[in-house]
Amino acid sequence: MTANITDGPEDDGRFAREVIDTGHYLVLATADAEGNPWPTPVWYARDAREFVWVSRPEARHSRNIEVRPRVGLTIFATPVPVEGRTHAVYADATAAEVPGTDRDRCLAVFDRRARAEGLGSWTVDRVVAPANLRLYRARVTQLFVLHPDRDVRRAVAIDL
Repeated sequence: MTANITDGPEDDGRFAREVIDTGHYLVLATADAEGNPWPTPVWYARDAREFVWVSRPEARHSRNIEVRPRVGLTIFATPVPVEGRTHAVYADATAAEVPGTDRDRCLAVFDRRARAEGLGSWTVDRVVAPANLRLYRARVTQLFVLHPDRDVRRAVAIDL
């Protein structure tokens, strides 16, 4: 990580974007109907405050999203020394399987990053039946940054 931030929202935004844009996986925190937590790492792409990934609909986190769409996200810089120097972004979000009416747009976001990372092309036939994967998204409602030079996490209202 190269971001050095002070206390301004512009700096928080720059810091958050750097963590998010250099990350490959986010940890998706879901809960089932009884409130039992389940964290899952997912490879993601994003468009502004919307994060997109693919998962199997029968996966535990996908089933959890069906019953409790409120989720948490964590993206952190790796590798970092184990000296309390963590760079991380946390978010509250609402998640769901991407509806057919928005599938092309979200799939284009996912495909663009997949191609840029050398992961091949993603087309609609890979995320609709009879394929075993579906396209999901989380829309961020509140974003937090954890910077090693601060003792507190704080919500930041920034455009990603």
